[in-house]
Amino acid sequence: MPTLVPMGVLLPDSILRNEFIAVLAAFVAINTIVYVTLAVAKILPKVYVRDWLSARNRRSETRSIDPDAPI
Repeated sequence: MPTLVPMGVLLPDSILRNEFIAVLAAFVAINTIVYVTLAVAKILPKVYVRDWLSARNRRSETRSIDPDAPI
């Protein structure tokens, strides 16, 4: 008769309690958070800081070759 093995157990407990595995798991967790943050940042619209600054630094006249160009 076959012996029953609990589902989901891939490695023995002695290997999973190793310090190297704990460091590797922490690295994978941080890496996952970074990639999720980058993916969400690509989905969101871009934010331009210039839109938040006042318009005092803008020129009152255009410096374009075309004198009727918008300011």
